[in-house]
This record gives sequence, C-alpha cells and structure tokens, in this order.
Amino acid sequence: MAPSATASESLSPSTTVDTTENNLQPFFVLHRARSRKSEKKPTGTWKTRRRIDLSPSLPKNGENLDAEKAEAWDDCRHVSIRMEAFDDVWSKIKSTIKDVLRDVNTNVFNEIHHWVRESFNMITSFAIPTFPEATGSFPMVTDAASKQLFTGLVLTKNMEFVDDLLTFEELGSYLKSQGCHVANLSSLEFSVKNGIGGCLRSLLRQFLMVTVDAADVSILATWYREQGSCNYPVVIIIEDMERCSGSVLSDFILMLSEWVLKIPVVLIMGVATTLDAPKSILQSNALHHLCPCKFILGTPPERMDAVVEAVLVKQCSGFGISHKVAVFMRNYFVSQDGTITSFIRALKIACAQHFFMEPLSFMLWFLLGDDNLMLQGEKCGLSPELMLKHALNLPSYQSYGRNKIAKQHGETLVNGLAELKKLQCQWSIVILCLYEAGKCDKVTLLDLFCEALDPESFKSRAPDNGGGLENDSGVSSSDCYKHQQYHTTRNSGFICQAVRKLRDLPAVQLRKLLKGWEKYTVNVPQIHDKVKKLLSEMKFEDGKSLGQDLSTISKRHSSRKHLKIEDSKAVNEKAAKLLESMVRNYMQPLECVPFHEIVCFKNVNALQTMHKLSELTGLYVEI
Repeated sequence: MAPSATASESLSPSTTVDTTENNLQPFFVLHRARSRKSEKKPTGTWKTRRRIDLSPSLPKNGENLDAEKAEAWDDCRHVSIRMEAFDDVWSKIKSTIKDVLRDVNTNVFNEIHHWVRESFNMITSFAIPTFPEATGSFPMVTDAASKQLFTGLVLTKNMEFVDDLLTFEELGSYLKSQGCHVANLSSLEFSVKNGIGGCLRSLLRQFLMVTVDAADVSILATWYREQGSCNYPVVIIIEDMERCSGSVLSDFILMLSEWVLKIPVVLIMGVATTLDAPKSILQSNALHHLCPCKFILGTPPERMDAVVEAVLVKQCSGFGISHKVAVFMRNYFVSQDGTITSFIRALKIACAQHFFMEPLSFMLWFLLGDDNLMLQGEKCGLSPELMLKHALNLPSYQSYGRNKIAKQHGETLVNGLAELKKLQCQWSIVILCLYEAGKCDKVTLLDLFCEALDPESFKSRAPDNGGGLENDSGVSSSDCYKHQQYHTTRNSGFICQAVRKLRDLPAVQLRKLLKGWEKYTVNVPQIHDKVKKLLSEMKFEDGKSLGQDLSTISKRHSSRKHLKIEDSKAVNEKAAKLLESMVRNYMQPLECVPFHEIVCFKNVNALQTMHKLSELTGLYVEI
C-alpha cells in the first residue's frame, strides 16, 4: 500500500502547522464513545495522515530515505491498532486507580457503615409503626427526641469536586453492598430553582426506579414498607453540602426529621472546608434536628501516593512517563491544591498521545503476558523486519543498547524488552524501599518518584553502571554517597533525605522498615539475602537469637527489649549503606534503558499544549 507521507516530509519545516494539528488527535480519542470492542475499528476520525516523529532522529542519507518510502507504515491501519491497545492499557490503569482509591477509603467506609447500623438501631428503638401508620399521608406525632436526624459529616479536605463525586459514588456502592438503600444527591438538586420538590423527585427516581411527577414523601414511605423487610436503613448522601442552597437544604432536613420514624433515614453530607460549615449554611431550626458524627477521609497526598505506587511505580499496565513529564504533572498537582482527578486526566492525555505517536507502542499490549511479540505483530499486519528496523533506529538503542544487546535479528528486540521489564521491576523495588524510609520523615512517594526518574541524577551517582550488589566497580559506598548527596541536594534531595532518616531511626521503626524491605525484595535474591541478614543481626542483639540458651536470656533480661545504642547505630549504618548500594546499582531510570521509547511518554511540550487547550476551551476529558 502506498504510504500516506514519507518520514522526511514529517520532519520538514513546512509541516509545523500540520504537526500541531496532528498533536491534537489524541484529544479527540479521549472523547470517543467508550463501548469497547464494538468501536475498535477505524472511524471517520482516523484519516490517513503523516506520522509525526517527535523523538530525536539520526541523520538519514538518500538511500535510507528511499528505503523508508518503500517500507513506510500504513498509518491509517496502524494508528487504529495502537488505539485499540490504548483502550486496553487505559482500561487497566483506570480499574487499578478505582481499586486503589477504594482501598484507601476502606477503613473510613467501614466506620461509616458501623455508625449507620448503630443509628438505624437507635431510630427503630423509638417506635416501629404498623403498616397502616407507616403508609399514611402524614408523619407520626412523636416527641422531639425521636425527630433527631443522624447525620454523618465527611470531611473531604478540599478535594477537587470531581474527586468528591468519585469518593461518594464509591461510598454509595459500598453501603449498597452491605444491604442499605442508598441515594446520592448532588448540590445541583438543592438549588432555589428546583426547590425541595426537585430533591424529592430525585430520591423517588433512584429508589422506585421510575419517574414520578408528584413530589410526595409519603410515596417513599409506602415504598419502604412494601419492600417486605424493614431491616435496612435508607441512606441519603449529599456530595457537597457547601454548594447547596442553605434554605432548600434546611427545608429538606426538617421534612426528613418529621418522617424519620416511618422512613429510617440516615444522612451523610460531604464537607470540603471545615466541620463547622453546617452552622454557617443551615437555619437554626434545621441544625437543632441534626445529631452529627464526624468522619475524615484520607488526605489528597495520601491518595496521590497510593495512585502513584500502583500505576507509575509498580506500572500496572507497563506504561511509563519521563522525568520531565512527571515533574510537570507533580507541579500541576501541587498548584491545584491536590486535585487527583486533574492529575489522572493529564496521565490519560499523555497515554493517548504516546500510543498515537509511537509506532511500536502497541507492544504494551503484550508486555504484560508471555505472548511472542513478533508473532503478535505479524497478526496485526506488521512486518517483523520493519518492526525491528524501527526499534534499532530508536535513539535509546543507538545510545545505550548497541553494545549491550546482542544482535540476533528478532531476538534483539525481544531480549531488549525483557531486559527493560527486569530493570523496571528492580527500579520499582528500590523506590518502594526508599519510600519506607522517607515516609518516616514525611517524604511523599510522588517526590521520590520524580527524582528517581531523573537521568542526570542517575549518571552522577553511578559512574559505572555495569554491576549488581556484588560488583561495585571499585566505587565505595562513601564515595557514592558524596556523589548522591551533592546531586540530590541540588534537586531537593528526597533520596538523600530518606537515607539520612534511615540512619536515625529507632530500633523498633528500623525493624518494621526492614520487614517491609523483606517483602518488597523477595524476587531479587542479592538484596533479599542482605535484608534478612540485617534482620537476623537485630534479633541477635535483641537477645532473641535461636542459639541462646535460657540462662543467657535470663541474664540479659533487662536489655532484651531495647538494643544497645552502639549496636543499634551499627545496624542503622549497615541498612543505610545497603540502601545506597541499591540506589546506585538498581535504580536505573526508564530513560536510561534501551527501547524505552516503546513504553515511555516523553513529550512534555505536547502534554502542556494539550492540557492548556483543554483548560482554555473548557473541553472535558472523560476519565
């Protein structure tokens, strides 16, 4: 098939405008309908167009250009294949993020559910109406105590509005799984325009699963009693009370308090700023009926670190980002007061652009499994010769891999990607070990992640990259530490800060940290054995060695609970030197590995342009 354009044309100055236009393509990909398999085929959006090569290129002579023209890839077909791969990779990232954020909130959700059950038991202890009483058109006449409305105030700590929606959606799903009847109401439904009738119609629509014109709370009471089992509470979640109309929300609370015996309602309201917010929003007569209980969700940095660990450090999908891209995304997160949803949107834009721009990016599809890459490429209609030629012309192979990866035709690429996967696994392990030390000094994983991706930092601390722990290339730990200390201090020094903290940890914390290392390093025997040795030394010094007899243990009873100061410092120093050697020998950034362009998005300028465009135009990138 004739190519749509040559590589030389894509690099010519005259195509600058076209390049900008083409860079917008992933943005439209993000807005495609998401019905998975049915849409995994080229549509009108995918026109035959030039392949824009935004990575540095080697000079080409006339012979190479002619060969490229003869063997150019059919972009119309291959972009479609890569976008199928993008759909699968992003689906994996999205599901991982959802699981992580749910796990972060699990403890709080458990507390909220326990409180909901206790509140329900308290409501039903006042009185249990008969069926005619419960389905009557008027509320029951009772004393003031039975009109208390149990209200959970969930402090979201200035999360972005979209983050709130995702969190309360997860909370609603969790409570439903525990048997509760749950409805989620947004602040838009508590507007002066909609009034209390709009809130009631939304409740009836969610519980009855039909649209009801009449906004009558007695319909909800009848529905609840007709369920056959009244052993579960009705939970109403208001996602952001501070955005609600105070008068409408107050009327809603007064109405629920009148009907609480017929409809055992428990109210949950999200609060973004302070737990005193209800006092400034609600009318005093509505406040009088609230019986509040306070809950606090995880902070945005805690949630971000959990996402970074699962998606970017452990690389659940194989997709990675460069140092400059990571720093841009971190700075954006910080400047937006910790808006996780915006961070995830930027990550999706980066992922889509990567698959659109990099011809071999479809290989991410298979890197997570044991499929034969060349065979799968042929199934996609890709020539193994062209795949290999493109891979061997990647700048990273020319710079790092030419002398390190034996050329065995197709095996060159397969072996190179296997090595990349191994090195990234080791890199991840070291980052997690650093984080175990750094979080004792309030170092975030996001900061460590950005610093660990820096190729210049790696070059400065690792004069010789060739060895493992047993091959230090003649560089002492102290020399390496001086190199590292100089460079990391210049770049905020989060790695250096983590190592310094390790030297000062108390014995109890050090043992806990080493236990974490033992878990992380189980697949790297060279590190794992040294960690186990340090743990055994701590046990010996603590009077718990299996080789001690009972009389020795009795004599040392007074010192058994605490290590001697000098012994403790010795173990701390050994642990710090082990961490330094791990950083030196195993923390090789992705950008320093051959073939990394296949899995790593590096074009920070394109990301900045797309992100700015989405903000200026108000276009929404669906997560």
